[in-house]
Amino acid sequence: MKALSTTLVVVALFALLFALERFLPLRKSTRSLIGRLVVNVAVSALTFLAAVTLVQPAAQWALRWSTERPFGLVHFLTLPAWLELAASFLLMDLAFYYWHLANHRVPFLWRFHNVHHTDPELDVSTAFRFHFGEIALSSVFGVIQISLIGISPWAFAIYQLVFQAEVLFHHSNLRLPIRFERLLNKLLVTPRMHGIHHSRVQRENNSNFGTVFPWWDRLHRTLGLNIPQSEIVIGVPGYSLPEDNTVPNALLMPFRAQRDYWRDPNGAVVERGKTSAEPNPGRLAE
Repeated sequence: MKALSTTLVVVALFALLFALERFLPLRKSTRSLIGRLVVNVAVSALTFLAAVTLVQPAAQWALRWSTERPFGLVHFLTLPAWLELAASFLLMDLAFYYWHLANHRVPFLWRFHNVHHTDPELDVSTAFRFHFGEIALSSVFGVIQISLIGISPWAFAIYQLVFQAEVLFHHSNLRLPIRFERLLNKLLVTPRMHGIHHSRVQRENNSNFGTVFPWWDRLHRTLGLNIPQSEIVIGVPGYSLPEDNTVPNALLMPFRAQRDYWRDPNGAVVERGKTSAEPNPGRLAE
């Protein structure tokens, strides 16, 4: 029932954000929506299959194992139920920050995560575009994460719901009023913040790793908020040709010889020139 409820919420939120993006786009479209959706849906189908057959069973096993022992950090602390829930939630999100960081910093993991970043545009459909190999590897991470934290099944269900909803939200191409988003970004990762993470500029791609909370990026000094969305080009320069964004190439990409990710097809390194950026890197730009 908990899994079904989460699925229904995710589907409803996806439909809502997909509709809102059409009326309030944050960045201008440069590619065919239908063409991108075909690729993203095909890649997402295998993502879903890997999640159902590997990630969820592994997570349920880890939850049972850590509960029966009991094992995990929160089991060693004597906390009221509400504080245990809060601690579990924060630790789960911090762990995902490190997992996301590892997917960018470890070359083997980046081979798979790169498939997510080679989407030439960023919208709510990108939230499901993860290579099945990355999802399979994340099942191992999930077992370690759940076991070490010792999160309860109900706390895990709550985190999963918020996690899935937030991933959809911050990948969306939804334009929010800048003053409102600046306030919201104090608490949550928002579309403008995550849009910078999908920039073709390597320095910007290597920032903003948070999933739910932006605090981890502030704490680890990986925050970068001051790039205007109008100056961001989405994607990875080395995989920016139209033929790179096809279903066969997306699925086979991790298993082929890798290109220089940060040089465009002409061999030039993509850099950020003079911008109208906010002078303060910790202030969200328009």
